[in-house]
Amino acid sequence: MSAKPEQAAVAEAARLASVTILAKRKDFRDLRFSNHDGSLPAAGPLVWICVLVITCLMLYVLQKVLLLVVPFLLALVLFYALFPVMARMVLQGMRRETAALIVIGVFCIVSAIALVAVLPKVISEFSDNQELIKRYIDGGIGLVTRSVTALEAHSKLIAQAHLSQALNDQVQSATGSFAGSVQSVMLGLLAWGPSLALVPFLTYFLLKDSRHFKLFLSRAVPNAFFETTLYLLHGVDKAARAYFQGLLRLTILDTLTLALGLWVIGLPAPFALGLIAAVLAWVPYVGSLLGGVTVALVAATDFAGDPSITFYTIGLFVFVRLLDDFIYMPMTIGKSLRIHPLITVLMIFVGGGVAGIPGLMLVLPLLGINLVIGETVGVMLTNARLVARYRQGRALRRWQARADLAMPGGG
Repeated sequence: MSAKPEQAAVAEAARLASVTILAKRKDFRDLRFSNHDGSLPAAGPLVWICVLVITCLMLYVLQKVLLLVVPFLLALVLFYALFPVMARMVLQGMRRETAALIVIGVFCIVSAIALVAVLPKVISEFSDNQELIKRYIDGGIGLVTRSVTALEAHSKLIAQAHLSQALNDQVQSATGSFAGSVQSVMLGLLAWGPSLALVPFLTYFLLKDSRHFKLFLSRAVPNAFFETTLYLLHGVDKAARAYFQGLLRLTILDTLTLALGLWVIGLPAPFALGLIAAVLAWVPYVGSLLGGVTVALVAATDFAGDPSITFYTIGLFVFVRLLDDFIYMPMTIGKSLRIHPLITVLMIFVGGGVAGIPGLMLVLPLLGINLVIGETVGVMLTNARLVARYRQGRALRRWQARADLAMPGGG
């Protein structure tokens, strides 16, 4: 008599299993090709609200552990820069652990040699950094004052406002307070040394164990959402890779373009100045402005008798900014993050308000990754077939448990 319930349970379990497999295959096809390009459907307003709120909360939390966030961010940049080299070595038959160790070892050796070669020269040139900075600031002030004085000579309205005198008083007071804080700023930068030493260590384990981390995350979700989770992990990795690798390529293009332009203009150390300005541009808008002002101060100081050099330098930065917007960024970062320009600008201001300078650097990659996660989770929660698969999986496990209990000796 007990054979009939057992057979019925097994038959029902087989039916549920077949339905689950068919739904699984059909739903995965629908998920992967929901758009013509294989991407997920556009996020709705609720998903966008959740993404923006979570991004702001993450920025607020991350600024509290900035000494760990910055090394991890730099390690991500280095990971995506070195990963193609390691992947090529693995394809040649080398073990992943060995390839990661060789790649990061060569990078550390080259970095150490470069640091030993450059650091003494930098220390000798900038040993009196406070006087050097003050000299460049005075050069910029002199250029602005001379320009305003020339305008006053050609306009009675401007002359009656006494702009040159008022501007000179304001800038001199600000310069004095800034110059007095240079020493504390330099000491603060030195305090980042132990934290930055974590970058090669973190990069090595990212190269070595990134696939294990993906497997760990995928095993933590129910089987009904397994393919969706794989798609989510792939999307997050793709968005981060596109951003960071594109950022490196954009930095190289900006450095070469600025170095060539500054060399033509005649500024000293054009490659170093171009590299500094390109790296500062990692901070959206504010960094580009700061880099341009820094190089303009150098031009105004070293060529105090020829203000046209400074104006040529400013024109060069405007030209490179246009190149970034219309040519370089579409070639490198492109539209991989799929974020509207209006939301990008607003979130940059929000990131700066919530977390300061670190927020300006982190807001775009965090927003892009959270958007991928939000879109995928939105599909998982609203897709009727995925929910049906999850419920059928639970029902299948219940029928299997009942069949086990109905069998002789099953409990």
